[in-house]
Amino acid sequence: MARTKIDISLPDLTGKRVVITGASDGMGLVMATRLAAAGAELILPVRNAAKGDRAIGRIRHDHPRAKISLRALDLSSLASIAAFGDTLRREGNPVHVLINNAGVMRPPNRQTTADGFEVQFGTNHLGHFALVGHLLPLLSAGRARVTSQLSVSARWGRVNWDDLNWERSYNVMRAYSQSKIAFGLFGLELQRRSEAYGWGITSNLSHPGVAPTSLLAARPELGRSSSVPQYRLIQGLSSRGILLGTVETAGLPALMAATDPTAKSGVLYGPSGPGNLGGRPAEQRMYPPLRSDAEAARVWEVSEQLTGAPFLTAA
Repeated sequence: MARTKIDISLPDLTGKRVVITGASDGMGLVMATRLAAAGAELILPVRNAAKGDRAIGRIRHDHPRAKISLRALDLSSLASIAAFGDTLRREGNPVHVLINNAGVMRPPNRQTTADGFEVQFGTNHLGHFALVGHLLPLLSAGRARVTSQLSVSARWGRVNWDDLNWERSYNVMRAYSQSKIAFGLFGLELQRRSEAYGWGITSNLSHPGVAPTSLLAARPELGRSSSVPQYRLIQGLSSRGILLGTVETAGLPALMAATDPTAKSGVLYGPSGPGNLGGRPAEQRMYPPLRSDAEAARVWEVSEQLTGAPFLTAA
């Protein structure tokens, strides 16, 4: 089946400082390349410096004048997040766009972060929550747009309030859904609190649909030596243009949400094709688990307690 080309135009981002997590490979690298082409100054926070250097080399191969640099960051460590925040605050440059794109999915067994959180909840949600807290003065100074990357898995499930770290009965996919639901509730609550406290930040959500990104590929850092079984099927459907997106199109909703001057705050962007699995990026109906303001406020308050992120004094 012939695939119809799907793309969007990015505005001129010259003079804009953009921080994007998870940009050393896969969909994140594609997004970073597009942002560099639009003139943004890119900050790539990475855990693996060698991998980050290779990503910069690939971006500069296509865009030799790209303004891009690495910083050390491990989203599974609150100490690393605090150090990253300290580094950027010392530099003192406003951040105009933050794309919270990094994530982990389906470790082969229950794992925990350096701080003892279930690894998907601790990295996908709590890590980014703390990151925004530590960057808040710079985001406020840049009147930044913050886009948080979810998953179709946030369409179903709930926050397991009785066992946030899944210590009693671990279900890897329910834990993953929880991490993305909590992350989405945070992104919506960030918009509400920015309005209430005058932070000047706009916050929205995106999801990539389904595509053969690196999320389901081999992840040695998680102890996964090979891709998950569904990865080959996803690759096959994607290559044939059947329902699913590609690595290139999967990042378009986040790019639209983060850079389009007409993109709205407090909404969700994703592919507009059947089942929202692929297709052109567009505004989506908010997932049912994300529709409760009270649940969002509860996620925020618990996340503050767990991470100690400095939201109350940062802006």
